Amino acid sequence: MEPANQTDISKFFLMGLTYVPGLEPLFFNLFLSMYLITIIGNLLIILTVSKDSHLHTPMYFFLCNLSFTDICTSTTIVPKLLLNVQIHDQSITYIGCLSQVYLLLTFCGLESCLLTVMAYDRYVAICQPLRYTIIMNPFLCIFLVLLSLLISTINALLHTSLVLQLSFCTGQKVPNFFCELGQITNLACSDTFINILFIYTATIVFSVFPLSGIIFSYTRIVSSILKNPSVGRRHKAFSTCGSHLSVVSLFYGTGLGVYMNASVSNSSISNVITSMMYSVVPQMLNPFIYSLRSKEIKGSLRQLIIGIICFP
Repeated sequence: MEPANQTDISKFFLMGLTYVPGLEPLFFNLFLSMYLITIIGNLLIILTVSKDSHLHTPMYFFLCNLSFTDICTSTTIVPKLLLNVQIHDQSITYIGCLSQVYLLLTFCGLESCLLTVMAYDRYVAICQPLRYTIIMNPFLCIFLVLLSLLISTINALLHTSLVLQLSFCTGQKVPNFFCELGQITNLACSDTFINILFIYTATIVFSVFPLSGIIFSYTRIVSSILKNPSVGRRHKAFSTCGSHLSVVSLFYGTGLGVYMNASVSNSSISNVITSMMYSVVPQMLNPFIYSLRSKEIKGSLRQLIIGIICFP
């Protein structure tokens, strides 16, 4: 089959759920429930922090941005999946597929950067408490979020531009329920060496470096906490870091699981499950992790819900 120019490709086919015949209704209900929980949970976090002036601190400012990023990540994937299942059509347009690639790279990269920034925030709060408000001033907080967004956007634009240079054969079938950069690249008929090189480079930039920064921050944090003779302060310090560490473990743990699965398994069903674990599940669980482990969030959330019920 002769390669066709990329402009001749009008659509791709998302074949992820076709590998589990007869279970489409179950997956529709599952993904719809997870999506609604994700949207509601993260919106509640944003509203709670916005309404309570006591939560207007750098830590919760970054948490709001993380919740917004989680909403965007799920919205990039799930609505199209639900539509395809509902109308029994696995197709996605060429432009729609590239849009998914671009947006997913942007928001996943932004989440990685935000988790690193949040680790730095905890480091300053615990290791340099007297200078915390000076260092983590509003200007720096906004700058760090905008810088994270800029880095993620540039990375996504670079990868999407490289995909635009590829040629594809007709009838392209993506073995997943969304357009993932590596799988789209593997479908190309033209040379993909540059694309793969940049994929590995971006993996290092957005996983190894941030994770190293997080580990370094928490190494210093633990060292500082252990030097504190007050048991109460130790407990408070560990509790403020527990939620963030749980989210970091979930985000990078599922990402590592996807990488390891891709290395040892060619099963399409396995690929679908692992993809769901890193693209949908963490975004759904993050609000619960923070709300259940943070007394401030629980108290403010309780007041918000009571206010909504009593004064609609």
